[in-house]
Amino acid sequence: MSSIPASTTGSRGENFWTDVRRIAPLAWPVVIGQIAVLAFSTIDTVLVSRHSPDDLAAFAVGAAAYVTIFVGFMGIVLAVSPIAGQLFGAQRLEAAGDEAHQAVWLALALSVLGCLLLLFPQPFLWAAKASPQMADRVRGYLQALTFALPASMLFTVFRGFNTAVSRPKAVMALQIGGLVLKLPLSAALVFGVPALGVPELGVTGAGIATAVAMWAQVLLAALLMRRDPFYDQFKLWGRGLHEPNRKALWGLLRLGVPMGMAILVEVTGFSVMALLISRIGTLPVAGHQIAVNIVSLMFMLPLGLANATATLVAQRIGAGDLADARKLGWHGMLLGAMIAAALGSLMYLTREQVISLYTTDAAVAAAALPLLAWVVVFHLADALQTIAAFVLRAWRIATLPMFIYAGTLWGMGLFGGYTLGFDLFGGTPEVLQGARGFWAASTAGLVVAGIALTALMQLRLRPPPAR
Repeated sequence: MSSIPASTTGSRGENFWTDVRRIAPLAWPVVIGQIAVLAFSTIDTVLVSRHSPDDLAAFAVGAAAYVTIFVGFMGIVLAVSPIAGQLFGAQRLEAAGDEAHQAVWLALALSVLGCLLLLFPQPFLWAAKASPQMADRVRGYLQALTFALPASMLFTVFRGFNTAVSRPKAVMALQIGGLVLKLPLSAALVFGVPALGVPELGVTGAGIATAVAMWAQVLLAALLMRRDPFYDQFKLWGRGLHEPNRKALWGLLRLGVPMGMAILVEVTGFSVMALLISRIGTLPVAGHQIAVNIVSLMFMLPLGLANATATLVAQRIGAGDLADARKLGWHGMLLGAMIAAALGSLMYLTREQVISLYTTDAAVAAAALPLLAWVVVFHLADALQTIAAFVLRAWRIATLPMFIYAGTLWGMGLFGGYTLGFDLFGGTPEVLQGARGFWAASTAGLVVAGIALTALMQLRLRPPPAR
């Protein structure tokens, strides 16, 4: 990785630890909240895997399709966070509130398109070469998630706006509440409760539980913003949903589309990987699903740090303190690297025990274990590229990172994985064939992405020369 300039860490490190104390209060609620979000998928992975391997394979394909659609659109809506954050830092509070209303219009429009894609998932089924039996299960799961998507998009507006105004605890509380509802509901719908007349729905039941939990979160979010006096200063209520503002919507799209595309590239680098690995067989894709869930859970720490760092950076830009904004960005990177190195090493040493928590099937565990051989380098690179990307978005720099992601995560990661995994040109060592080849190439892509985005920060965020 490119080195962080020494001058940003302070002569005795006091500036670094001061910034850590500024970042931490905003980071830990995001980490806990995002762990709760990921636990939605973790719960479904564990329950569905214990229901049947066929349901787990269908879940892997269906989840890949849903994540591909939702995350790309989510990234567009999340442009509200750096924009509202800069307005909040500049004390333009009513303008920040109007951005939230414009983001709601954007979320609703994108939900219509997303629901159509979920109802007609043929491209994903073709990519996975799904059997008729698997295709039926995937369709049932995605039809249930069609009802979840609009709620997820609206909650994204709530999350992005609250992140911008330094209120991550409100988001965390609702995400935990959604998880508390999701756990028993998923168990009941996946396995059924004959005594209560609840049928056994398998993977489709997991999708229904997600839809119910997400709508409950949105309704509680609306109630909170209506009742909490903190939100009065933004003039969010009183005249209904603000009329669409062409200039504001264009501003959201101008920043949000490259943000959404970058996030889409990042996520599809792994969701499409699941579709391709499913061509190899049920066991490889089941093992891949477990490994992805583990590294996704680890990813919540750098994601929380990235959100917190970017929030502070955007607010300081809005306040006109650009030197502090630059310093916060680099200190967030340094903190993320330290934590990622420690966590990645711990996971590498305990990977067998962790996998045993997901499955009792020895064959599935054996398929997942070698994929985590890359976990230390994978997680460190993933942390650095994520924090760098978030900091750049706070400065409204999103287009060039999008192209960096396309080249590294699609070019090196996905195409390189396809080349290795399927021995496309011959001569690939056996140890790099199959799912292992995909993971090796993805790790290389993340490393190059981390280097490139860190270098971009150094080039674009350097202070102007003294006059």
